[in-house]
Amino acid sequence: MRRVSTAAPSTAYERLKTRFARIATLGEAQAMLHWDAAAMMPPGGAESRGEQLATLAGLSHELLVAPVVAEELAAATAEGEWDAANLELMRHAHTRATALPGALVEATARANAACETVWREARAASDFARVQPYLAEVVRLQRENAAALSAATGLAPYDALMEGYQRGIGAADVEPIFAAYETFLAEALPRAEEIQARRPAPIALRGPFPVPAQKALCHEMAGRVGLDFAHARLDESLHPFCGGIPTDVRITTRYTEESLAQALLGVLHETGHALYERGLPAHHARQPVGEAAGMAAHESQSLIIEMQAARSDAFLGFLGGRLAEGFGGEAAAYAPENLARLWRRVERGFIRVDADELTYPAHVILRFRLEQALIGGGLAVADLPGAWNEGFSRLLGMVPPDDARGCLQDIHWHDGAFGYFPSYTLGAMAAAQLMRAARAAVPGLDEALAKGDFAPLTGWLREKVHGQGSRLGFQDLLRAATGKPLDPSDFMAHLNDRYLTD
Repeated sequence: MRRVSTAAPSTAYERLKTRFARIATLGEAQAMLHWDAAAMMPPGGAESRGEQLATLAGLSHELLVAPVVAEELAAATAEGEWDAANLELMRHAHTRATALPGALVEATARANAACETVWREARAASDFARVQPYLAEVVRLQRENAAALSAATGLAPYDALMEGYQRGIGAADVEPIFAAYETFLAEALPRAEEIQARRPAPIALRGPFPVPAQKALCHEMAGRVGLDFAHARLDESLHPFCGGIPTDVRITTRYTEESLAQALLGVLHETGHALYERGLPAHHARQPVGEAAGMAAHESQSLIIEMQAARSDAFLGFLGGRLAEGFGGEAAAYAPENLARLWRRVERGFIRVDADELTYPAHVILRFRLEQALIGGGLAVADLPGAWNEGFSRLLGMVPPDDARGCLQDIHWHDGAFGYFPSYTLGAMAAAQLMRAARAAVPGLDEALAKGDFAPLTGWLREKVHGQGSRLGFQDLLRAATGKPLDPSDFMAHLNDRYLTD
């Protein structure tokens, strides 16, 4: 009979690994509760769920800020036998955590949970006033968090929040990229609209598309991309997302019988996130170095699947045949060139998640500027709807007709996620850069996609991105995979080829 050792870890570094594994396990419990709240929980469970999440957040914080952690970080450094990248990430997490009082951590978790619940009602009613006081409390607490993190890290307050989502990237890095894109868009958008107007109008895919058949198709396509359903689930939620943990990934989408694209493309997007989680290095599970490299890196993985691969000419040729087989109707509607006109169509719209890839960055630029103003104190929560409408009009030339299609459309701020939005466009740019490198490195990649085979692409991503965990920062990850740090010109070239060439 094998005996299980109960001896305490012998070195400071091993003790730190044990502690961080416990913290990660608490985080896994939080992740599953968040998924349940979005996908399964009845409305009446919201208050209790907020308390559960606040308690888990408090316990994680206590483990991370215990005085012994600082002692063991110092001792582990002196020992010299450790994984340098993991120890540095432990030190980084400890610095950020000790900046935040436990009461603030729990108060923030409670406020976020309460605001998110009310936001769902306010969005449905297009009534910003209903959620305004809850959002004001979230913003107040986020300003406190930002100030405390700023004092501990030396970063500007908003940058300190950004670092919680993508280390090493601050507003000063993002601002010139976004300013250049705004200039590019001012010329590219009318040009793309003009080119598109000269082309044949797309043939609409005419429903109804029965939801059970859509569910089967989405399950099939997620599996074809590479998702292992022994370690994953596909469910429904108001806002599609990927949650869970690397060994139990939860993705969601939303279905409507009138539209096939909404659910399918949403699932392909979330499957990209899920593959990243599933591909993280198992030998570093529940350690900081075994986590994803940040949210910009994460968004690059969802967008390389959805935008770069699944909307490519090669894959649309395969997908069209599968859709015609599954749903019937006019054959010409499922031709790859028609699917391209439908799903690569440039159209100014109010909803970020429905935006095409040319105008999508404008939605992100707006949010980036507004959340900086909210955290910096230059914009009051009460003035958010007006500021939103003014900024949207400047970027895309339209004014949202109501708050549901304006400042209420996203969950992020109402759940306390300030500093997240830049990751979407940084991720889109990184996805184009990675796809260009993958095509150069993997012979026959597009030929495989034409057969519905994602394995050559995902195999390359598993080696270059997923399996690296967070050992490399965002820029170094790109440098190792593509030979250079983030280069927005690859994204511009991709957009030019897809939308600006007759």
